[in-house]
Amino acid sequence: MSLRDGNSTLSTKFMASCDSYDDSSIVMVGVPMDFTCSFRPGTRFGPQKIREVSIGIEEYSIYMDRELTECSFFDAGDLDIPFGNVDKSLELIGNAAEEILNDNKFPLFIGGEHLISVPVIKKVYEKYGSDLIVVQFDAHADLREGYLGCPNSHASAVRRLVDFMPGKNIYQFGIRSGTKDEFEYAKKHTNMYTIDVFEPLSRIMDTIKDKPIYITLDIDVVDPAYANGTGTPEPGGISSRELLDSIHLFKGTNLVGFDIVEVSPHYDQSDRTALLAAKIIRDIIMTVG
Repeated sequence: MSLRDGNSTLSTKFMASCDSYDDSSIVMVGVPMDFTCSFRPGTRFGPQKIREVSIGIEEYSIYMDRELTECSFFDAGDLDIPFGNVDKSLELIGNAAEEILNDNKFPLFIGGEHLISVPVIKKVYEKYGSDLIVVQFDAHADLREGYLGCPNSHASAVRRLVDFMPGKNIYQFGIRSGTKDEFEYAKKHTNMYTIDVFEPLSRIMDTIKDKPIYITLDIDVVDPAYANGTGTPEPGGISSRELLDSIHLFKGTNLVGFDIVEVSPHYDQSDRTALLAAKIIRDIIMTVG
């Protein structure tokens, strides 16, 4: 099924989304997949919860001084992926990303676990080549070669990127958890900035701002005090304010793709995690659209 058809079985769309794929410059796709979550499952419910709570934030952004209705974006709903079949699911995610990119639209994916980012970024890399910069916001390095013998794991999402793109094109921010081997690997192969996000990102922005940039954002980069609705919460993270300030640094850059992952709403009765995700998505749309 083409994303253009808009035949999603879901009734809830992200606020202010338009009805036409063809008339939109941004296409939003949900991926309800949490097959390899290593601690607490439930991120498959993230995309719909984020849509549901989006009406709780304003369509106007004080940070961007724009209305969401000024932007043309289409919510294609959630992909219908085969439960438990990781390889086929990754193929379908990649096909969806390819369709969006072939139509010269901006891919915006909502997870789901972090593994969903890999096929999307691979398709983006195939389009932009070695100029592509990947910016990762995350509590975890995600640089394991595999987890419990499985190379396709959310714990290995960024390591799988290095299978097809230069590691030095990957910038990791907010990392505060991982094995010793992962941190040693990062010293040799990626650009890792631990603990903080805004300050190191500000320092390197002039280096990357003119290149095509893809952002992959794991919500657990934020401290659980601000975003406890995630499968692998890690104390000691940044505030929601620092994350929003960091996202706003990308205004005026060449942003070519975005995903937000690992929102697991059942662990957060307050919905503050999903609300933060919705606010970030709103301002990313305004940054691009």
